[in-house]
Amino acid sequence: MDFSIIDWQPIWITLKLAATTVSVLLLIGTPVAWWLAHTPSRARVWVEAVVALPLVLPPTVLGFYLLIALGANGVIGGPFQSVTGSSLAFSFAGLVIASTLYSFPFVVQPLQGAFEAAGKTYLEAAWSLRASKWDAFLSVASPMAVRGYLTATVLGFAHTLGEFGVVLMVGGNIPGKTKVVSIAIYDHVEALEYSQAHWLSGGLLLFSFIVLLIVYAFNRRLPVHVS
Repeated sequence: MDFSIIDWQPIWITLKLAATTVSVLLLIGTPVAWWLAHTPSRARVWVEAVVALPLVLPPTVLGFYLLIALGANGVIGGPFQSVTGSSLAFSFAGLVIASTLYSFPFVVQPLQGAFEAAGKTYLEAAWSLRASKWDAFLSVASPMAVRGYLTATVLGFAHTLGEFGVVLMVGGNIPGKTKVVSIAIYDHVEALEYSQAHWLSGGLLLFSFIVLLIVYAFNRRLPVHVS
């Protein structure tokens, strides 16, 4: 086993990107999923459509518009560069923004399903005991939705690991900065370096399989809460 042929930098950048993206997604996705699960608003269907858009939108299309928005003259990248002097396009921060948007439905939808399955019966009981809405969410709703959180975390992490089109458009292919595993595999194949491509592809395949195996095993053991 010759580990010397493996380029470790893309692996580290990919794991760092996936961990950062999932953390951001859980922070942003939880209130969105909660609102979608409980709101009576007619705007819900519009928000659900926007959340699910990355599932059907070609990655290069999303990546192109994100590149425009995050560029020096973009609606997001322009003000950011004026304040910080740094560009969001072709940076790790830009990759995080792009990955967050691209993996959004993979976190929001499992959480929404878990919150809907939990219902409001136990929450209303907690409220009747004068628990605040925040306390009821933390002590009642969140534990009941643990399967949703586990699924959302794993799907968001795994989906970020396999991104190619979006990260290539927004981050480019900068070694040590934005070059992730999927792009490294493409580079190795293009250069006919099949040994390196095999190592990275096989490692990613094995890691993804093990992660999914673990989440399915845990989901079988965790209790199902239905109100």
